[in-house]
Amino acid sequence: MVARASQNPAHLRSLLAAPRRVHIVGVGGPGTSAIAIILAEMGHRVSGSDMRESETLARLRQRGIAVNVPHRADVVNGCDVVTASAAVPATNLELQAATANGITVLTRAEMLGAITPHARTVAVAGTHGKTTTTSLLTMMLRAGGVNPGWLIGADVPQLPASAHWGGELFVLEADESDSSHLAIRARASILTNIDVDHLDEHGSLAGITASFDAMLAATDGPRVVCADDPTAASLVAAHDAITYGISPTATVRATDVRFAAGAAHFVARWGSSEHDSVPVRLPLRGLHNVRNFLAALAMAQALGVSPVVAAAAVDTFSGVHRRFQVRAHHDGATFVDDYAHLPAEIVATLAAARDESDTWRRVIAVFQPNRFHRMALMSDEYRDSFVSADLVVITDIYASGTERIDGVTGELVVDAVRRAHPQMRVEWVPQRSELIDFVAREVGPGDLCVSMGCGDIETLPDEVVARREELSHGR
Repeated sequence: MVARASQNPAHLRSLLAAPRRVHIVGVGGPGTSAIAIILAEMGHRVSGSDMRESETLARLRQRGIAVNVPHRADVVNGCDVVTASAAVPATNLELQAATANGITVLTRAEMLGAITPHARTVAVAGTHGKTTTTSLLTMMLRAGGVNPGWLIGADVPQLPASAHWGGELFVLEADESDSSHLAIRARASILTNIDVDHLDEHGSLAGITASFDAMLAATDGPRVVCADDPTAASLVAAHDAITYGISPTATVRATDVRFAAGAAHFVARWGSSEHDSVPVRLPLRGLHNVRNFLAALAMAQALGVSPVVAAAAVDTFSGVHRRFQVRAHHDGATFVDDYAHLPAEIVATLAAARDESDTWRRVIAVFQPNRFHRMALMSDEYRDSFVSADLVVITDIYASGTERIDGVTGELVVDAVRRAHPQMRVEWVPQRSELIDFVAREVGPGDLCVSMGCGDIETLPDEVVARREELSHGR
């Protein structure tokens, strides 16, 4: 990753005040590609590089952003600023060339710290739910005539791109993994929840909580915090926050919640009168998405959008890429892909797989753990995450730029689940080719197969369906 620099806030604010030549290392990632779009639309001359070609790079080139594959030291010549994905090691030859030539090198957090002073920024922070909440809020603001800019770390079918600059507000995900949420100058902020993650960055749950506390303290406008999350709720009083949730004490709350046909149906309420309510049909599964909606609704209302207009804006919302995304139907089986990679996210995803109208024969969970240091610290936290599944299949760890640690494999998660639930069927299939074949043979008519993780597990549904086709032809 990029080494920590000592860029002070005043310098960051001035850095992008005039058009600059900016290069982004690892520009093919969802976050960095969105930053590239923002910088280009701000009027800067942007280039990028990555290790391999992708659809994302093709889309960036269509926007006039020059992209080089693979990395090459001379591409930073003439640049004013270089930044990089957090997954890019400090040994990257482009970063080393930039440093050797005295070019300003920024972390992703610092780049966001340089961008956000140039707009009225709304930060969406929290361990879970940032992407969906940011997407919902952006759609509500657009429907309310606010014309926001946005930066979202995933593709959203209802939006023309994952990022856009301009308008009265700038809505973005404020990521805690590299303390971006502390670098962003926010005029309004949402805190969805607080959970254990990124211990390498924050040390402990107390450290993570303190960082979100500092973010709320630095926000000079409305603050919206989840009342249902005890740790997040502990910060409400100190920051005079608007609350949301299922809790009857929340400022903005949901009642009469039910799930059917892949959608949530409920009444959103924000006052004591029956007139202070609106019926909602949210075409997303899971109680966690009801909360994401309420977070967006509370902030949209605080920013002047009618709750009725806001609710109507997301009536046809089809979700975010890799959030309970149906990828295939094959011979009576359904294959879903989801970004869930933390214990609470897996619980929420598997709970969402069963609503009152579902008739799955079995729910099969396939999980790819992520990051060696995360699994070294947190593998036991996954012990109860899969109890809603009929079969659990665990494969090996996706590195995400982290270094291998001796003795740390996906089998740590397998062991944790088996110790806690010896009656559960849990399979350890570390090799990708064997995983594809196992899932292809195991999944049958009426089964729902949910593959989860934030690595290359994303392509598993396509690979499994292709293997099932081969098997059906006797190969």
